[in-house]
Amino acid sequence: MRNASLNSAVVVAAVVGASALVLALGGCRQGQGAAPVTAAAPVTVGPENIVVAQAGLVHTGPSLSGNLRAERQGTVRAEVGGSILATYAEKGQSVREGQVLARIDDTALRDQYLSARSAVTTAEAAAAVARRNLERAQRLVQAGAIADRDLETAQLGASSAESQLSDARARMVLADKQLQKTEIRAPLTGVVSDRPVSAGDVVQPGMALLTVVDPRSMRLDAAVPADQLASVHVNAPVFFTVNGYPGRSFQGRIERINPTADPATGQVAVYVSVPNASGALVGGLYAQGRVASETRQGIIVPAAAVTDNGSGPMTVMRIRGGRVQSVPVQVGLRDEQAETVELTAGLVPGDTLLVGTAQGISPGTQIRVQAVTEAVR
Repeated sequence: MRNASLNSAVVVAAVVGASALVLALGGCRQGQGAAPVTAAAPVTVGPENIVVAQAGLVHTGPSLSGNLRAERQGTVRAEVGGSILATYAEKGQSVREGQVLARIDDTALRDQYLSARSAVTTAEAAAAVARRNLERAQRLVQAGAIADRDLETAQLGASSAESQLSDARARMVLADKQLQKTEIRAPLTGVVSDRPVSAGDVVQPGMALLTVVDPRSMRLDAAVPADQLASVHVNAPVFFTVNGYPGRSFQGRIERINPTADPATGQVAVYVSVPNASGALVGGLYAQGRVASETRQGIIVPAAAVTDNGSGPMTVMRIRGGRVQSVPVQVGLRDEQAETVELTAGLVPGDTLLVGTAQGISPGTQIRVQAVTEAVR
């Protein structure tokens, strides 16, 4: 039984093999003389060789650089000498205007104030007596009981007493002001940026005690080349980047322009007001940017995506329908700092372009874009 099954399988295999051979020979005869067609494999490019045309703003204008600083800041200096009794604020702490930040020993000044107040009390009593004497002398003169000379003496005494009272009051006001200067108060609402003294330090008049800055508005002290000053004007927008925030752009407006150029560098100082409601920017950071003397809405692509052959129109290599196309384009404004250009004709937003080494791929070539996850793997 087993041998019969094997023989049947061999017969079936022989018949199938013969049929396949006949069909193959027939196919060869029908296609005799025709070359076999082989589809070319698509070229794979990575995400680093792909950019997308986007609608956006392009800016042109003079470049500038400089340092950020708080637009409003105040340094509190000692107005009286003495030992620091206590400090109530640390660096980086938020404070409000008028808040007491430190105290200076007021023992001697308080004694002076108490002495001045006592002198005022004495002078007030003397002035009151002199006024009563004057009133009495006036009545006696009218009654003919004293001479006019006595009235003049009373008037002189009253005037002298009033002068002494005024002097005593002025001394008390001065002593009170000096006493108040022992309380170091915040000059504005903001953040303490520096506090070079501590409790126990002895300070002299004029010594810096604290610095408070208002972080809600910053100022960029920058400079532009003098030969590009014609493109700079007050209220012109300024776009810049800061070394502490890579990939992020900030905006301000020119508030003032220095009327003289630096003879050594040929630069003109400009002062840019920068809103900082979020508090992201801090003073001392280095910034680079440009004055946006001309701004236009258009299709923006990296400058590296555009090829200039010199003899013909500028072109870009676009991916459309899975294949590479060479597309002529017209270039408008150029943003040298951002290394982008405006294309006024040839593309629409969303077009995918090749950059880098992928720009050498021939038009018509089938393209496969490697996924980001695939590239990482």
